[in-house]
Amino acid sequence: QVQLVESGGGLVQAGGSVRLSCAASGRTYSTYAVAWFRQAPEKEREFVAAVSWAGSRTYYADSMKGRFTISRDNVKNTVYLQMNSLKPEDTAVYYCAARMGTSYSATYVDDYNYWGQGTQITVSS
Repeated sequence: QVQLVESGGGLVQAGGSVRLSCAASGRTYSTYAVAWFRQAPEKEREFVAAVSWAGSRTYYADSMKGRFTISRDNVKNTVYLQMNSLKPEDTAVYYCAARMGTSYSATYVDDYNYWGQGTQITVSS
């Protein structure tokens, strides 16, 4: 079992930046990839980005490339999502998720076994 807790959400102005954190606990000695998803009101949860176990490989949804950066620190058991040039349409609940194994390019919700509770990002115009 891996427990995930997100933090860093809040209200930010359009054009601003924010960094989300996802702290993992539990079975953190295992190999697992981590991803960020987001869910806007009345929309399906969508993939944002994922990072491999070692942190050396990343994968992004096309619409997120260039503005968002995912990274991880395995010493701290934490994964980050740096979001820049935020837009009102980035408003959503952001979730981190983990899946056992080395594959880091999984983009479907069902590909992930463990989820955090989510953190709200609201971008004001």
